Amino acid sequence: MEMKEQIHKFDNMPDIYQKFQIKATPQEVFDGFCLPQHLNQWWTKECTGKPVNNEIYNFYFGDDYNWYAKVIHAVPGRELTWQMTKAMDDWMGTEVGFTLVPEPNGTSVMFFHKHWASPSDHFAITTFCWGQLLNGLKNYLEAGIVIPFEKRN
Repeated sequence: MEMKEQIHKFDNMPDIYQKFQIKATPQEVFDGFCLPQHLNQWWTKECTGKPVNNEIYNFYFGDDYNWYAKVIHAVPGRELTWQMTKAMDDWMGTEVGFTLVPEPNGTSVMFFHKHWASPSDHFAITTFCWGQLLNGLKNYLEAGIVIPFEKRN
C-alpha cells in the first residue's frame, strides 16, 4: 500500500499538529520561533522578518529553497501564524504557526502546519521533519545546542 493510501485512511490528516513543552519562558520560546537570529539556529540557513501582522518573512534554505511567508496573525509573546506565499507547490497557502501557554516549569507549545491540499508523500515527510526540527528548537532553547544547518533534516 502506498503512503498516500495509508494516510488517506485517517480523517483530518491534511493538518500537522505537534504539542510539547520547553523549559523556557513563553517570550523566550516566541523569540526562538520568530526572531531571525534564533530561527537560523534550528531551522533556516538565513532569515529575515519580524513577528508583526502583514510582515513578510524570507526563509532561505539555499538557492533552490528561498521561501517567503506573510504574518497573518500575531499576538506578541503568545501566538504567530505565517501563510506561505513562495515555497514548494504543496506548501503554497499552507499556514505554519504556534500558540504558547505558560506552564509551571516552562511553556507548552502547540504547533501547527495546516491547510495542506492533500495528504501526499511530502506531507508525511514534512510531518516527520517538523518533529525533528522542533526538537532542535527545544534543545537550542533549553541547552544552547545548535545543529549545523548542513546536518539538519
